[in-house]
Amino acid sequence: MIKINLLPVRAVKKKETAKQQISILLISVVGVLAIALAIYSVTLAKISAAKDEIARSEQEIQRLKTKIGEINNIKKLQAEVKKKLDVLNQLRKEKTGPASRLAKLSDAVPDKLWLTKYAETGGNVSIAGVAPNEDLIADFMRNLHASGEFINVELMVSEQTVIGGEKLKKFEVTCSLKNVNKEEPATPQKK
Repeated sequence: MIKINLLPVRAVKKKETAKQQISILLISVVGVLAIALAIYSVTLAKISAAKDEIARSEQEIQRLKTKIGEINNIKKLQAEVKKKLDVLNQLRKEKTGPASRLAKLSDAVPDKLWLTKYAETGGNVSIAGVAPNEDLIADFMRNLHASGEFINVELMVSEQTVIGGEKLKKFEVTCSLKNVNKEEPATPQKK
């Protein structure tokens, strides 16, 4: 009978199984390390992209802050201009006196009519001038009355005159000022 020693075969099988298990373990460890390295690389790339995005966002925030500062300055300037315009409008509404009267007088003068004299004494006004015809003088008187600044407009003198070879009508109109506080003339102080 032949005896077969199976021990070395089992030992060889155990060695082979151990080698296979070690190689599988090494391949698994290398595979896990490769996967971990790949995940680490992807994560680093994502972190780098996020940092770049944060840096771009911060630059955009700084750029927008400067624009906001400019807009705030513009709003301040706009508010100042609005205040100034409000003051000007208020001054225009409250504008009275000679400047207002003369502006309305200027608006009342028709074309081809010339004024030669304007005199204010208290609330009375005397205006003199020349015109080519009576119609322009009548228009001027209507315009004066319609201006709202002058009342009791009356024609005092209208006579024909020759100026520079042209026949013209010389006129004088008197009227009263509307809404004028007639101030008493100041009396001189005695020393």
